[in-house]
Amino acid sequence: MRLTTTLAAAVLACGMTAAHADNERGLYLGVGVGQFNVEVDDIDTTDELEEAFDSDDTVFKVFGGWRFNPFISVELDYIDLGGPEDTIEDVRIKAEISGIAPYLIGTIPLGPIEGFARVGYYFYDVEISGEDLGSVDDSGEDLVYGVGLGLTLFEHLHARLEYEIIDVSEVDDANAIWLSGAWRF
Repeated sequence: MRLTTTLAAAVLACGMTAAHADNERGLYLGVGVGQFNVEVDDIDTTDELEEAFDSDDTVFKVFGGWRFNPFISVELDYIDLGGPEDTIEDVRIKAEISGIAPYLIGTIPLGPIEGFARVGYYFYDVEISGEDLGSVDDSGEDLVYGVGLGLTLFEHLHARLEYEIIDVSEVDDANAIWLSGAWRF
């Protein structure tokens, strides 16, 4: 009787391990929503007046990645940082930013919870427009990095909370907080 129970427990454990192991590597796809903040302390609008641009906006991303093992993955994100806007010298200024970012992600699995750090490069287009001033289009690329926590909710559904910094040289502070979900195949 004990041998049968032990064998049944071993078979069940192997089955659970195999199902979990299938999820440790391979393709995943996901979406995220977040809050983006951009702050520029010194905008020279005239020779004598300096004003600050400080704005938040709701943002979204879609992404896909490949987990090589439980510790290393690569990811490609399409990130729309929305259209943060602020008023400077009584002129409404809006900056619309979107682009793609490839990442390298390192993960520390702690059971169903994972801690992770990510580093990548954000290639983006930006359109800055002001009331009655027209608009200016530009593009750029900057380092992006962040940390977060992930939680496997069901066998294939993975939720993440992360903080990310975009290292733009002309901007004093550009960061985002994301809540995202991914389906691991």
